Amino acid sequence: MSSATQAGRSESPTVPFESYAGEDLTRLRIAATTMGDLLLTAADRDPDKLALVFPERSYTYAQLAACALRRARSLQALGVKPRDHVGILMHTCGEFVELYFAIAMCGAVIVPINARYRSAEIGYVVENADLVTVITTDAIAEQVNFVERLEAALPDLAGQAEPRNIRVAAAPRLRNVVLFGATTRPGFVSEADFMAAGEAIPELSVHETRLRVRLRDTALMLYTSGTTANPKGCLITHEAQVRNSIALGRHRYRLTHRDSLWSPLPMFHIAAVLPMLAIFDVGGTYLTMGYFDPGVALEMLEKYEVTATYPSFVTIMQGLIYHPDFPKRNLSTIRLMNSNFAVQPPGVAEPIMKAMPDAIQVGSFGMTEASGTVTTGSPDEPESQRITRLGRPLPGLEVRIIDPESGAEVPLGGRGEVLVRGYSLFDGYYRDAEKTAQALDPQGWFHTGDIGSLDANGTIMFHGRFKDMLKVGGENVAAAEIESHLQAHPAVKLAQVVGLPDAKYVEVPAAFVELQPGQQATAEELIAHCRQGIASFKVPRHIRFVTEWPMSSSKIQKFRLRTQLVAELGLD
Repeated sequence: MSSATQAGRSESPTVPFESYAGEDLTRLRIAATTMGDLLLTAADRDPDKLALVFPERSYTYAQLAACALRRARSLQALGVKPRDHVGILMHTCGEFVELYFAIAMCGAVIVPINARYRSAEIGYVVENADLVTVITTDAIAEQVNFVERLEAALPDLAGQAEPRNIRVAAAPRLRNVVLFGATTRPGFVSEADFMAAGEAIPELSVHETRLRVRLRDTALMLYTSGTTANPKGCLITHEAQVRNSIALGRHRYRLTHRDSLWSPLPMFHIAAVLPMLAIFDVGGTYLTMGYFDPGVALEMLEKYEVTATYPSFVTIMQGLIYHPDFPKRNLSTIRLMNSNFAVQPPGVAEPIMKAMPDAIQVGSFGMTEASGTVTTGSPDEPESQRITRLGRPLPGLEVRIIDPESGAEVPLGGRGEVLVRGYSLFDGYYRDAEKTAQALDPQGWFHTGDIGSLDANGTIMFHGRFKDMLKVGGENVAAAEIESHLQAHPAVKLAQVVGLPDAKYVEVPAAFVELQPGQQATAEELIAHCRQGIASFKVPRHIRFVTEWPMSSSKIQKFRLRTQLVAELGLD
């Protein structure tokens, strides 16, 4: 980095587009296409190249494109038109990916439904998203029966006489529900009927529709992870998602057609969509799985000589390193990992770096509303920076840190709310103008609600959520600070802190703790550990031990932990 660029960074907390290490912005060109055409372009370029790999099956680019086009013909036969909203409720599988691109080719909006949602949550999304078609499966994944949950969400579904044209009270816009698999069910269109209907639609009809899709059309509606009572549907355009994936894969990670990228995250999560499109853009191979099994994951990483990985979250990272096969597997081909060591608990980084000595470890910061990644590390940065910070903005994105009270930018190193602006932002929350207006200001900045800081190199650090702040006797306390201190205890694998109502202090902290395998600790011991290192008002008043966390797609649902403890203590 030049001294002039370094000086420019020091003068302003806003990271300008012109100042990225290792990326010659004079040579970068904007590239964008629709999601459907991204796949077809890859298939044109190298049809026999392995595109998509699951533990049990794989696709070449030609095979995946052909399957997507067949599914698109069937969707059109059911009456799906451009801008219609189509839901997918199934675990991550080949059919999910086929349907993902098929919906895009139809010019419709892809609405992945969280596979962990209960019936009431599914019913909410089906109605709130104005879905016209839902596609599900009879496959049972992780003891989840999607058919039963849909039937409970739509109680009058089974009584429908014409499955291709249903009318259910709970979802007035819904026209049909398709059931993949060998079974049939009253009210559902069977997969056999779905595919047979598509035979009457020429493939040319799909291409005619595909070619009318605009880059600024909504491609994807992803619902936020469910840490609040009702999730919000984020409207993401083809341009936003594809350009963000290109910026990440081509320009920051420097992926090529020779690379293979593994991500175990579910397809209803932005952190699966983003890397999949990134590797498809360059013609590489994407590896994933129906559900995260660390033993199977380690086998895939070794067998396919994976070169890049996108595990991202602490639960996945710990699942890998604590599995008995971890030290036995040869993971030396991995050259890049989005490991986020800066925000991982102690003890995660060392075994990963030892097993993958040649891998470039990077951290990243992002959210659904920005189509995935906002900042991430660069191969050019020194290792000490890549493992302790969360990188610089991707080309074309801007980041500011402001005082949420005054709106003024905070000095370098100071903490405040992270604001993001650029091509990758969502267009708003579906059917929620009020929350959209609160999140997107007139200057185009998205107010993330995240607490962050920028250093003189323009790299960001995440310090928690403003909504994850406790107010203890008038003092603001970040839950992340207490969690970090608890996780420094050698027996603690993971800690999550919530606020409990208190008559004297308004709110007091309480902690839920998962211990390391084979380790022991008492609540009293952990409270004493906290008292030694953090102010007394930050010390948890209660500690509960857990072995399993209530999860959304990738995040621990703190509101459930809090509700559980409030009820136990009789505080409601």
